[in-house]
Amino acid sequence: MTSDVGEAEMLKAVFLPFPMTSHTINIVDTARLFAMHDVDVTIITTPGNAQIFQTSIDHHDSGHIRTHLVNFPQIPGLPKGFEILNSHTPPHLVPHIFKGLSLLQDPIQQLFATMKPDFIVSDMFFPWSANAAEESGIPHLIYLVGGYIAMSAHNSVEQFAPHTKVDSDSEPFLLPGLPHKLQMTRLQLPFHAREHNVLAHTMKAVHESIKKSYGSLVNSFSEIDGIYEEHYKTTTGTKSWGIGPASLWVSQDASDKDVRGCAIKEEREPGGWRSWLDSKTEDSVLYVCFGSMNKFSTSQLVEIAHALEEFGHDFIWVVGKFEEQSENEGENGFLKEFENRGYLIRGWAPQLLILEHPAIGGVVTHCGWNTTLESIIAGLPMATMPLFAEQFYNEKLLVDVLGIGVSVGVKKWKNWTEVGDEIVRREDIVKAIALLMGGGEEALEMRRRVRALSDAAKKTIQPGGSSHTKVKGLIDELKAFKLQKVYHKINGVA
Repeated sequence: MTSDVGEAEMLKAVFLPFPMTSHTINIVDTARLFAMHDVDVTIITTPGNAQIFQTSIDHHDSGHIRTHLVNFPQIPGLPKGFEILNSHTPPHLVPHIFKGLSLLQDPIQQLFATMKPDFIVSDMFFPWSANAAEESGIPHLIYLVGGYIAMSAHNSVEQFAPHTKVDSDSEPFLLPGLPHKLQMTRLQLPFHAREHNVLAHTMKAVHESIKKSYGSLVNSFSEIDGIYEEHYKTTTGTKSWGIGPASLWVSQDASDKDVRGCAIKEEREPGGWRSWLDSKTEDSVLYVCFGSMNKFSTSQLVEIAHALEEFGHDFIWVVGKFEEQSENEGENGFLKEFENRGYLIRGWAPQLLILEHPAIGGVVTHCGWNTTLESIIAGLPMATMPLFAEQFYNEKLLVDVLGIGVSVGVKKWKNWTEVGDEIVRREDIVKAIALLMGGGEEALEMRRRVRALSDAAKKTIQPGGSSHTKVKGLIDELKAFKLQKVYHKINGVA
């Protein structure tokens, strides 16, 4: 009996990331967080997806975390090595990758049975894992990518359908039942919220899996959307833990921050950015980045570039490898012509390191949740230019709730596989970034607010902080659940 009870002291967990860079970074940071708290963690993924994070795992020296690889199925029409969904994934291959992911369900379920974890943490886009865990009597935590405001806003749209009560796609409507009066238009809603499609079916499965799960994990913290955490738990009747910011827990040294999100050295920015930034004055440089999934038309790139030029301040622009995404010969030539007017990064940017450099004074962002949190941690206000996913909801948090962002004025949600047909004009971009980087009272107030949130982020992961308390409480709860199973086993209780 003593041996059985002692075994319950060390929790064993399986983490299952979805092969999309932003999703994988989130859940792997959280896996490392749990390993830091003496949970024995195994991350199950494919060889291609492991390249995103393996170097970060190798940096983790606790001995409590490892990667278990499962080979991606061979799918007719899918070239070998295409296992990840990002901006470089050709749209015609996306269905093939999803087909391969569906075929991984059985071997991963068999691993669950073999590994016998005490709990499973799965990305929201693997809703079947909730059923698998339920069948095995294993607590299942679904990892919800994004903040609580996005989930609350989505539930508001689903429950009240306010978008059906306006006369046009551009007419604003209130999102009912939320703690704040937030307005949107039909054009800013995700396609799956407006019409029945494949993603709408997937999101329905996600919400069903939430109900079957032990609870959910969200990479957020009380000071930025705690009111929406409580709202979400109350309206859904489910357990949830805001345990972020995960990157702040686990990315403590420069070498770790440098490789986060890209373990392949050849794809990373060589490092000239540092000496370039060292030559700039404090808060003088604008950081421009639209995440790992963005696709822009040449026309939109031209507008962004001219806006940066007209703004007249120093900037770092993570342009990625656009020339590989477009058949338009002029795009590559245009960017080369523009190269000497700022610092352009074409590989994977070490974003955490860049954002914490004192020369960076503001961020132009797509409002992806990773960049949103990382900019807040760095104490930087944002100009918001959402593209897809839940990013328009995140914009509402930054601009209307927290008051640490200024909207560029994007009017239309687009699919992540498309460049979209909306062109945000340079004058609108200039107006937003001029306000963001200016010395007016509004800009100064935004800066004061975001720096206060930065301080709060650092405190929340310390003993006594809200996220620290939630992580410790959840681990203790899961230990108690495991211990109860051990006692039932010893005493023959079914």
